[in-house]
Amino acid sequence: MIKINTSRFGELEIDEKRVVHFKDGIPAFEEEKEFVILPYEEETPYYFMQSMKTPDLAFLITVPFLFFPKYTFEIDDETLAELDISEKDKVLYYTLITIPNFSIRYMTTNLLAPVVINTKNMQAKQVVLEKTNYTTKERLFPEKEGK
Repeated sequence: MIKINTSRFGELEIDEKRVVHFKDGIPAFEEEKEFVILPYEEETPYYFMQSMKTPDLAFLITVPFLFFPKYTFEIDDETLAELDISEKDKVLYYTLITIPNFSIRYMTTNLLAPVVINTKNMQAKQVVLEKTNYTTKERLFPEKEGK
């Protein structure tokens, strides 16, 4: 067990097997290489990706398929090799959420750059997809037509 301090959750004891490792960090946070995924609340589709190093750094994330059932993409061979992903490995996919002006109604998620985690070795990478129409700001709750 590892103890970490967080501004949002206080001091936590984390099982070392739950630590997610980003070899190169994540874009704009290259020095942040270890995170833990924590549920936002029970029974919600939201999680925090909490830095193991920086108490104030936690990204709100979600499983994109819950909001976008038709969301599909392919992971390039280089990333598969880097994360040591084989066909039988369980892989988790998350996307980072932005809440503009703290308005949940306008929340967006970054479908252009999902976080890919190999649960076998807990290696992860934020992958920027190529040749796609996905954007960094896809609305989680789009406006209904006619409103």
